[in-house]
Amino acid sequence: MKLNKKYILIFLIILFIEIGIASFLEDSIIRPYIGDILVVVLIYTLIRGLIPKVIKLLPIYIFILATMVEFAQYLHIVDMLNLQDSKLLSIIIGSTFDVKDIVCYLIGTVILFIWIKIEKNINNS
Repeated sequence: MKLNKKYILIFLIILFIEIGIASFLEDSIIRPYIGDILVVVLIYTLIRGLIPKVIKLLPIYIFILATMVEFAQYLHIVDMLNLQDSKLLSIIIGSTFDVKDIVCYLIGTVILFIWIKIEKNINNS
């Protein structure tokens, strides 16, 4: 498997930013909103770093996945699966449903499509 080093590097940078946000910020904008926007970009960069083939609708697939995780929070999936004692899984899956999170995932998805368009224009120049 050939890794795309550019995307892996971007993934690692965003991962460290996300960990920093989750660990050190307790604000009303960056942690709840920017963190949710970035998580879509984080997943995208990981997949692009691992899979060399371009997946045309990847941002939409990631948006669907993120939305499904959000609805799993609505159903209290962490409690249903008895994972509440696992701090890591509880953080990854989340425990609080919020429609605003889905809006943030959508914003992240739009950012990805803009990024893809810009990258395509740069590569065609």
